[in-house]
Amino acid sequence: MALPNDPGLPGDVIEQSHVLAADERGISQGRLTLRRFVAHKPAVISAVLFVLLVGFAVSVTGIGAWPGWWKWNHEQLLPPVDGGRPTLTLFPFSLGEHPFGQNTVGKDYFAMVMRGLVNSSYIMFIIGLLASFIGVVIGAIAGYYRGWVDSVLMRLTDVVIVIPIIVIGAVVGSAAGGLGPVVLAVFLGFFAWTGVARLVRAEFLTLREREFVEAARVAGASDARIIFKHILPNAIGVVIVSTTLLIAAAVILETSLSFLGYGVRSPDVSLGLLIAQNQSAFQTRPWLFWWPAVLIVLLSLLVNFVGDGLRDAFDPRQKRVVFRKVKELPADATVVSADDAVSEDEAKAQL
Repeated sequence: MALPNDPGLPGDVIEQSHVLAADERGISQGRLTLRRFVAHKPAVISAVLFVLLVGFAVSVTGIGAWPGWWKWNHEQLLPPVDGGRPTLTLFPFSLGEHPFGQNTVGKDYFAMVMRGLVNSSYIMFIIGLLASFIGVVIGAIAGYYRGWVDSVLMRLTDVVIVIPIIVIGAVVGSAAGGLGPVVLAVFLGFFAWTGVARLVRAEFLTLREREFVEAARVAGASDARIIFKHILPNAIGVVIVSTTLLIAAAVILETSLSFLGYGVRSPDVSLGLLIAQNQSAFQTRPWLFWWPAVLIVLLSLLVNFVGDGLRDAFDPRQKRVVFRKVKELPADATVVSADDAVSEDEAKAQL
């Protein structure tokens, strides 16, 4: 409804509403989603910090044939400097010879932590993207065809779900952990798709009954075209959000497996492996424990904040708009209910 300057309207709070200004009406669904995400300041800040953090780690260690700018690598044995204590100083800022100190055998801990951060990032992205791809395919097929196809695929999903992921990871890690972080991530990705598959199936069960799907069938579109061209774009919000949250969970999974000895193996490193190797030095050299521990928590928090922002951006029903004074709203603003906002967004996406 239009928002007139009516003194009878409640002047304290307008809750569970979505406000459409004049410049928002008539724009595309993608642009509207981007605006909602940009308006979520914690998510934007988290995304920027995550890119900067991972980019910095890659620049330190190098990638492929491009060497990093740091003079030591994670495998070099060096003579101890100042008992292996960190040489990083903030005032005045200086990295020193070993910013994060040295481990018990003399390796530069800054190079090891940055290498572990890069490996953990590889693993969590590969797990998240591969598992999401498998989950989308299985969920889309099950939700679209229903019947015996749905029953078979969902019983397969149930079998994988009832086995704890840490047990599956331990079995996979014991077999593939020594082959490198990429191979380990690929194997883990084949068992982490179940949650995405169930979410996508639920969306497809709803969307397949919509009018635009019936119109596509009448027009002679194939099942594959209906699934991937018409239905999947309308479920992309669920896919993106679930993928982001899966990536955050993959950080904890990789850390747990490496801590238990089933993840990345030495001489390579990961953040979880660094904690496992230096847990006995917590009392004497606490920095060996705290550097990777802080980065693990930071990675998980940043990705979760980004996931929250994406969820609010793709689903207007998750957003609460609270205004203390109605008269401060633009004169051409329109207040619609959350359900009306969803219907309008879906109509724009179908066009």
